[in-house]
Amino acid sequence: TCVDSGPKALAFLEETLPDLMILDIIMPDMDGIDVCRRVRHDTRFTALPILFLTAKGSTDDIVDGLDAGADDYVVKPFEVAELRARVQALLRRGMCSRESSSVLQLNDLTLDSETYQVSVNGERVQLTSTEHRLLRYFMEHPNQALSLSHLLQAVWEYPETTGDPDLVRAHVRNLRAKIEKDPENPQIVLTVRGVGYKTGMGE
Repeated sequence: TCVDSGPKALAFLEETLPDLMILDIIMPDMDGIDVCRRVRHDTRFTALPILFLTAKGSTDDIVDGLDAGADDYVVKPFEVAELRARVQALLRRGMCSRESSSVLQLNDLTLDSETYQVSVNGERVQLTSTEHRLLRYFMEHPNQALSLSHLLQAVWEYPETTGDPDLVRAHVRNLRAKIEKDPENPQIVLTVRGVGYKTGMGE
C-alpha cells in the first residue's frame, strides 16, 4: 500500500497494521521523521519494523532517522538487491520477536520480550523492537566482545557485507540513553576499542 503524505500514513495505520513501514523523509504536510516519532510513541506499533528510504544521506539525517525510532536507513540511490535483503531481514526479525515471550534476567536488568520493556534497578523503560533485540543479544552474550559486523549479522540478520556499522553505533547510543545512569560513562554496554561492544555485566 502506498500513500503520498505523512497524515495519510498515520490514517492508514488506524485502519491496518502492516508488516513493515518504509518511509521517505521529504513528504508533504508532515515529514517522515515526525511520522516515525508519532508511530513509535504509540505502543500499538512497538514491534512494527520501520525503514527509511530517502535521498537525505548525511550523517545528521541518518542519526535523526534512527533517533526517531527507525530500525534501518537506506540512502537513494540504492541497490534493489540490498534493499530486498534488508526488508527480508526486518520481516524475519518481526516474526521472531512476536514468537518470543520469555523474560531474561542479568544482574539488575530484566528484559521482557513480550512487551519490549526493560527493568533497570526497578524502573521500567520502553524499548523499540531493534533496541530490544540488541539488548537481548548483549544479555545473552555477557562479557563477549562483539564486532559491529557480527552484530549486524546476529541482531539485524543482514547477510555478510550488508548493512551499515553506523546503524549499530546509533542504536547503541539510543539504548545507552535509556538504560545507563550516565550514558557518557556507560557501565552496562561498554565500548571495546577497535572491536565493537560488550556488556559490563555477568562477570
